[in-house]
Amino acid sequence: MVTKIDTDYLVIGAGATAMAFVDTLLTESDATVVLVDRYHQPGGHWTVAYPYVRLHQPSAMYGVNSRPLGNDTIDQSGWNAGLYELASASEICSYFDQVMRQTFLPSGRVSYFPMAEYDGAGRFHLTTSGDEYQVTVRRKIVDTTYQGVTVPAMQPPEFPIATGVPVVPPNELPAIREPYDQYVIVGAGKTGIDACLWLLEQGVAPARLTWIMPRAPWLIDRDTVQPLPLRRAEDIARDYAAKHEAIMRAESIPDLFNRLNAVGALLRISSDERPTAFRCATVSQTELEQLRKIEHVVRLGRVKRITETDIELDGGTLPTSHRTLHVDCTADAAKQLPIVPIFQDGLITLQSVRVCQPVFSAALIAHVEAAYPNDTVKNELCPVTPNPKTDIDWLRFALSGNLEQLRWSGNDDIGTWLHTSRLQPNIAPPIPDDPAERATFEQQALAMAREQNAKLEELLYAHDAL
Repeated sequence: MVTKIDTDYLVIGAGATAMAFVDTLLTESDATVVLVDRYHQPGGHWTVAYPYVRLHQPSAMYGVNSRPLGNDTIDQSGWNAGLYELASASEICSYFDQVMRQTFLPSGRVSYFPMAEYDGAGRFHLTTSGDEYQVTVRRKIVDTTYQGVTVPAMQPPEFPIATGVPVVPPNELPAIREPYDQYVIVGAGKTGIDACLWLLEQGVAPARLTWIMPRAPWLIDRDTVQPLPLRRAEDIARDYAAKHEAIMRAESIPDLFNRLNAVGALLRISSDERPTAFRCATVSQTELEQLRKIEHVVRLGRVKRITETDIELDGGTLPTSHRTLHVDCTADAAKQLPIVPIFQDGLITLQSVRVCQPVFSAALIAHVEAAYPNDTVKNELCPVTPNPKTDIDWLRFALSGNLEQLRWSGNDDIGTWLHTSRLQPNIAPPIPDDPAERATFEQQALAMAREQNAKLEELLYAHDAL
């Protein structure tokens, strides 16, 4: 027997972006929602992430608009001391569970189906009971899974492993009960960074760590993405001006990155190698000091296979043994996928509107869905910004941020929403309250954005012509 239900929006997935979208939709419309998710609780990849994971951005700018995440405190100890708190996986899962049970369900407008698989065409079934449902959707289906995050626990390593060789995802590190002689961390993304820092924090000597780093990453100083008032308005203005000068004076892309590094807009782990990756990972200065203590960094490309005695890489071989624990951190968390329009033919496909800000993007998309009349206008306000991967993508990241500023300039509705959104990060100097000062400020900011984009496009053109 198939149970028939109807709703305004059928939302596939109940991860962070789905929760942010639904929260804004509930606040800004009278819509009803059916949420269908394969996991046992809200939170998506957070429900299967490694237990010591924390946000790389302040808790103040994550979650849903209607409910703060965390305790609005500054960390007093640890390697994030002096900066805004970073929620853990358990805190985030608890938070989304509270949003569901204390906001969504009591509204009477949300029906939530965990442990459910979406079968397409408005049909889904529960994986526990097998019960089947057919949903009549009055407005739109919302696919939140297209750019879903993948963590190592969701998939096996992509390289073959000899029988008996100890290879684990980062989730299994807290289960260690006997020390290994050596630890090999495979991957230099956010997950690899977290694994290295966790092992160091547990007292493992840097000399016992080998870090296989196919491509060194450019990193963001977490101090530069702190919310007000911890980060002062004058500091934001100073950093913004320094980044602008670095862009405008750059004579080439290598020169640009040297200048960005010199003013602190981007950080590097080692001064011996210019990074070629950029994935929006943030570190505190203390964390960066700890990472720099790892001297055995291997830059021989990706792992091809692990045998009982060797780690074979694209550019060479490393010795290994059964007394070495290999930690696989190679899952591509945020893939670069083909761009599709966010709004089309009764379907909303959630993607990033602002680079590296998926929950902010989802909330803004929900606002635009609720406030604007047709898909053409909505897509003009919400063009997709691809996830960055390489150093060159930083230029596209900066271009996108400036285009966003130019696109929304003069739109009072978007401006008001941004001003009141809890998820809006401080990426530019605060706008003055005085109308005359505000007008001058906005004209100057738009002029700087146009100048930066002209320079960035010039650098990209020169790079592409090589």
